[in-house]
Amino acid sequence: MLRKKYQDVLDLGEELGVRDGFVEEVDDKLKFGGVAQYQYDFDRLWDAIKAHDNWEKEIWAEIKVAPSDIYGIYEVRPGDSLSKISKLHCGDPMRYMEIFELNKDILTNPDVIKVGQKLKLPAKK
Repeated sequence: MLRKKYQDVLDLGEELGVRDGFVEEVDDKLKFGGVAQYQYDFDRLWDAIKAHDNWEKEIWAEIKVAPSDIYGIYEVRPGDSLSKISKLHCGDPMRYMEIFELNKDILTNPDVIKVGQKLKLPAKK
C-alpha cells in the first residue's frame, strides 16, 4: 500500500540513477535507500518524500550521496540565466561565474546558455 503511495519517489530514484537501491515495506513503514550521485539528487528525493502527507510516520529512508566535488547537474529551462540558476541553487546570484567555469567544456560565454543544456553546479559553501 505505501509502495504505491510513494511510487513517484521510487520512480524519481530510478530516473536519477540511485545506486544500490532497496525497498521494503515493514511494520507499516516503507523502508528504502540507496546512493544518489549528487547532493542535488538527494535534495530532490527528500523534497518528493516531503510532498506526501504523513511521510514522517510512513517513511524510513537511508539515502546517501556519493562523494563529489559538484552539487549536481541542472538542465537549463526557458527563462534561465546563469545568475538565476546560481541564486536558486547556490544562494547567491554572483556565483554564476563558478557555474560558467565548471562548464567551459560546453559554454563559451556566461551570457549565453541554451534550453536543454545540462550544467554542473558548484558544491554549496
